[in-house]
Amino acid sequence: MSAEAQKGDFTSSLGRIYGVYTGGFVAFVVFIGVLERAGVPNHILGYLFVAFTIGVYAAIGIMSRTMQVDEYYVAGRKVPSFYNGMATAADWMSAASFIGMAGTLYLLGYDGLAFILGWTGGYVLVATLIAPYLRKFGCYTVPDFLAFRFGGNAARIAGIVVLMSCSFTYVVAQIVGTGLIGARLLGMSFEVAVFVGLVGILVCSMLGGMRAVTWTQVAQYIVLIVAYLVPVVILSTQKFGIPIPQLTYGSVLSEIQTREAALGVSAAASHVVPFARYDPLNFFALVLCLMVGTASLPHVLMRYFTTPSVREARSSVAWTLLFIFILYFTAPAYAAFAKLEVFENVIGKPLAQLPGWVYNYGKIGLVQICGTNAVDLATITAACGRISGFTGVLQLANFGIQADAIVIATPEIAGLPYVVSGLVAAGGLAAALSTADGLLLAIANALSHDVYARMINKNAPVARKLIIARVLLILVAIIAAWVASGRPADIVAMVAWAFSLAAAGLFPALVMGIWSKKTTAAAAVAGIWAGFLTTLVYLVVTRYFPGFGVNVLGMYSNVHPITGAALVDIAKLKAEQPAIFQQGWVAISHPLASKVGYFNVANISAGLFGMPIGFLTMYIVSKFTTAPTKELQSFIDDIRRPKGGAVMIEK
Repeated sequence: MSAEAQKGDFTSSLGRIYGVYTGGFVAFVVFIGVLERAGVPNHILGYLFVAFTIGVYAAIGIMSRTMQVDEYYVAGRKVPSFYNGMATAADWMSAASFIGMAGTLYLLGYDGLAFILGWTGGYVLVATLIAPYLRKFGCYTVPDFLAFRFGGNAARIAGIVVLMSCSFTYVVAQIVGTGLIGARLLGMSFEVAVFVGLVGILVCSMLGGMRAVTWTQVAQYIVLIVAYLVPVVILSTQKFGIPIPQLTYGSVLSEIQTREAALGVSAAASHVVPFARYDPLNFFALVLCLMVGTASLPHVLMRYFTTPSVREARSSVAWTLLFIFILYFTAPAYAAFAKLEVFENVIGKPLAQLPGWVYNYGKIGLVQICGTNAVDLATITAACGRISGFTGVLQLANFGIQADAIVIATPEIAGLPYVVSGLVAAGGLAAALSTADGLLLAIANALSHDVYARMINKNAPVARKLIIARVLLILVAIIAAWVASGRPADIVAMVAWAFSLAAAGLFPALVMGIWSKKTTAAAAVAGIWAGFLTTLVYLVVTRYFPGFGVNVLGMYSNVHPITGAALVDIAKLKAEQPAIFQQGWVAISHPLASKVGYFNVANISAGLFGMPIGFLTMYIVSKFTTAPTKELQSFIDDIRRPKGGAVMIEK
């Protein structure tokens, strides 16, 4: 994928190239299955999966190396909409989506659909309000647009601060995901697996920037979507004889309800009952914040800078929606099949008869029994023995599985061959790597292009700009891996913060910058800071200073149950919070659901306050400050016209 190939007929051969790649990947999976049948140990098969997939990604990254600025930052603006949609879907479907989406639906049931509605709905906003117009502008980064539209570095700096706040914890979470998958697939420690994943991330993006990331993400999407579909298609075929899990989803839900009734789960806490974990206010507030946040995340928006035209930018959003839909349309069925398998094969079993996968995932902290990690039979027997009235049979309230484990554990839960488990882990690794690449590139590009090239050394030669970009990419990646190696307890919650922070800090400025010609520079800067700081303060106060809000979990326990502490008063919890209690240890400690703040708005939906404050601040300040020049207003008119080339060409 050299520069010469890019200038030639490479893009016209994409179908053939990725067709051969897909066929080769399927053949490799079949080969691994043959090796498994031949008795090759599982850990060897795991190493083969990692070596093959990361090796392919690395090869693409190396072949896509470049020393051209537009190739490094925006892939030369040559990416066809179909493939940009696929790359954007891979960029978007992070470890949180691939690994966590079905797990969240497993834990929250119906209420977990808020995440699917919000994340998919966000791309409608991207297509109608933002992406085509940023592409028409012709910038390299989101802060670039803010700086030009709102006249200077004050808006650029504000945009960079929000971008860094949204992106850093997000990329740390992706590296945590690579560590979890590597620890399970390779049998190494989590800390070592984190840095192994870091190498995979860097070889995909360091040499070729956006060009390398784009073509790698297309390859990663193919891996992750095949990996996601295969297990649930197999389960659907085994149970109902129909290889379309979406069609058998209703039957699985009926069986879950029957099992829940037998286990004594109250109707109010059922998997299918709406508003059992979120009330309507928080459900729809979460949908709104996720929609608006998705439409504002810089690593998503920058993907639409790579298309050849405004029209292709718009159509690539449609392709993105389709490719995301395939996974999200499957996630509820995935969660339902996983829950049914747990109900059938784990709950109600004597401790001595629990399957081996419980201990495999307990050793890496993803499965808890009686409040302690399920490391081995002796450990859980001792923990359960401390619970009054425990009969030796595992009950639902004594079993906890982290959301992160559901997808990667389901093949083992269902007793499928190891090749399927390895395939799923490879898919999760592809999801984590693809998003980490996009996020690291967004951070490094903001620092190298917006800070160094635009504010520190405007006359820097091209070679120096790209060297600075690569050095910063490596430094940010190492810092993120170091933070991830400590496995921070709050990282999942902080990732959720990214959507509210982007919704409050960037969405008003982007929308007003495109759709309101009279929004002034002072108004935009004031609005960005007002929305961002309002949301940040709400997030910090409600999470770390529960005396100012309401800490649901804190009313019943001294420590977070995921660390192994037992609840202080199980009887009180069961009496006062039956819907929460029935979900077991992990559900009540779920970081996305456990904190409630002022006006009964959950911590995760803090953007509900910051976003309107941002819009209102921009509107009011614009009334009292000098309107933009006629030239700038004409420039905005040009941006909103669908036809024509880019208004501003980057150098």
